[in-house]
Order: sequence, then structure tokens, then C-alpha cells
Amino acid sequence: MKDILDLERYPLDRPGDPACAALVERCRQDLAEQGLFSLHRLVRPEAIEACAQMLVPRFAQAHIHKRAHNVYFLKQVPGLPDDHPALRMVETQHQTLCADLVTDSIVTRVYEWAPLQAFIARVLDMPRLYPMEDPLARINVMGYRAGEGLNWHFDRSHFTTTLLIQSPEVGGELEYRYNLRSADEPNYEGVARVLAGEDPQVRVLPLAPGTLNVFLGKNTLHRVSPPQGPRARVVAIFSYYDRPSVRFSAEEQMGFYGRVA
Repeated sequence: MKDILDLERYPLDRPGDPACAALVERCRQDLAEQGLFSLHRLVRPEAIEACAQMLVPRFAQAHIHKRAHNVYFLKQVPGLPDDHPALRMVETQHQTLCADLVTDSIVTRVYEWAPLQAFIARVLDMPRLYPMEDPLARINVMGYRAGEGLNWHFDRSHFTTTLLIQSPEVGGELEYRYNLRSADEPNYEGVARVLAGEDPQVRVLPLAPGTLNVFLGKNTLHRVSPPQGPRARVVAIFSYYDRPSVRFSAEEQMGFYGRVA
């Protein structure tokens, strides 16, 4: 993997090395303070550029996802009136390449590399992480063209792992409000403030192709802002679980991707 990853800067393949232990601690601190950690340009520039050149033409085969939703992806939230500003409808649109369309790519090699899984598990203080077995969902490569975006929402999963493949000329940034809610406090008024553009604690993550991010999105409201210009934002989403053999049902595959594996 040394031809793909900068393992001098990020010694993921040497878990007993003091430099790797220091990196784990730095990432844990970033998670606690910011809700995410980044391995800036983990994938070497020439490798991520080759990956982009391979994958961008394949978006001709992509599934186009478009939907209106609120931040909870729910029709109703118990205790909230339908006209509450926290339930304001937003629109998401992007293109998706499923895992079976990227099996020959660098992103698949990185996703399946066991030392990366072990490193992320170590940072998250989890015993082990497993790649998803679903042939469509294990890796999704998302494309956002000019005007498209992933709008404000909370994630269902505890953490999300992404690898940025290509950045647009302008926009396409991750905007997020860390730790906006908790299991005991849904903070609907705070959600409404973010949607209204009135929360000064919203942060913006700079873009750098080849960067791997692990993001705690379950209680952090976030979105991808619409890109501008002819170059799309392209990012891979890696699905890892704390148990083996996870797959979607045929109904879930059809609902997410418009086809069944």
C-alpha cells in the first residue's frame, strides 16, 4: 500500500510504533473536541488523481438520488407540530456509484485494507471493525455536480468514514454543528437556528483530495454545500460495522439504489 498511502506520515501499518500511538491519541483528541478526525492527504496525490480519472466517467452509470426531507428523515417527530422550524423541508440530490462499480479502484483497496480498519477501531475504542458484505452498499462513491448537495441531516450510524476523491472549484464543503443534540436533549430550537443560518458555531471542513475523515454525525447536524463550477465533488463513503456479515435486504437495496444485487 506504500504506493497508494503516505505511510511515512501515517504509520497505520505499524501499530506498535510510538508514532502510531501518538497519531491515535491526536485523532482521539480531535474527535472529542471537533467531532471528527482527518488524515490529511492520506492517499498520495498521484494515486487519488488516477482514481478520480478512473471513476468520474463511470457516473454515466450512477443512480441519481433526489429527495425532499427534514433533518431526521422522518415524516413526523413525536411532540413536534408539523410546522415547527426544526422540521423544515430541505432537498438533497447526488449521484451514487455502488460498490460493484468500483471493485477495481483504489478506493476498494483502501477500504479493504485491514490496518486501516484496525486503526479506526483503535481510535474509536472499539474491539474490531468489519467491512460490510453488501455488494452494493459497502462502498458508495457520491458525486455532487453544480447545484447539488447533501442537505442538513443527522446520521443514523455512530460514525461515518469518507475519502475525498475530487474537490470542486468552489463549494462542496462539509458544514457541521458539532454535538448539537444528545440522547437526553433533542435541542429542537438549536436545530431550527442552524437551519435558519443563525448558529455561529457551525464549522466548515476544508477540502483536500486524498483526505480520510471519520465523523461523528449522529448528534452533529451537517450538510455538504452545493458545488459551483464544472468539476464535481466526488467522495467515497466506507461502511464498517462492529459485527461481520452485515448486508442490506433486497427491499433496502431497491430503496437506496433502484436495483437489487
